[in-house]
Amino acid sequence: MKETNVTKLVKVALIGALYTALTLAIAPISFSTVQFRISEALMVLPLFSPLGIWGVTFGCFFSNLIGFLMGSNPTGLIDSVVGTSATLLAALAVYAIGRSPLPRAAKVLLAPIPTILFNGVIVGLELALVFGGEPGQSLPAIWAFQGISVAAGELVVCYTLGMVLAFALYRADLYKKLFPTTRTA
Repeated sequence: MKETNVTKLVKVALIGALYTALTLAIAPISFSTVQFRISEALMVLPLFSPLGIWGVTFGCFFSNLIGFLMGSNPTGLIDSVVGTSATLLAALAVYAIGRSPLPRAAKVLLAPIPTILFNGVIVGLELALVFGGEPGQSLPAIWAFQGISVAAGELVVCYTLGMVLAFALYRADLYKKLFPTTRTA
C-alpha cells in the first residue's frame, strides 16, 4: 500500500499530538531539573520510520511551548528551541540505529542511548544556564548535576516504556502496519 503525503502528515501529527498530550498530562514532572516525560518513550519510533523523527520533534516543540504558556515550563521559550533541538538530534541518531544492519534486539537496546545522551548534555546545559546554581559553584559542576538529573529521567522512561513500545511494534511486525513504506527495520 502506497502512503500518500496526507497519510504521512496525519501520522506525524498523531505522533506529535500523543507526545504533547502525554507530556502535558503530567506537566509537573515533565519539566524542570528532574524530568520523567513519559512521552519520551515515543523516541523509539524513529527506529521504524522517518515519520517518527518529525512526530516527536513537533511534539516536543509544542509540549515545550504550551508548557511555557501554561506556566508549567520554567525554562520558557528557550526550551522550545534548545529542548526541541536535542530531541531532533536524538531522533536522527535513533533513525540511524534503525537503519543499521544490527539485529532487532540490539537496535532496541541501543535506541535509548542517543535520547539519554543528547538530552542529558544539551538540556542539562540549558538548565544550568537558566537556573544557575549555588554561589561559588562552577558552570561545569552545575551542568554535570543538571545533565545527570535529566539523563536519569530519560534512562528510566526510555529503558522501560520505550523498550516495551519497541518490542511491541516488532512483535508480529506491527510497525509494518503502522509504517507500511518503511523498509525492514
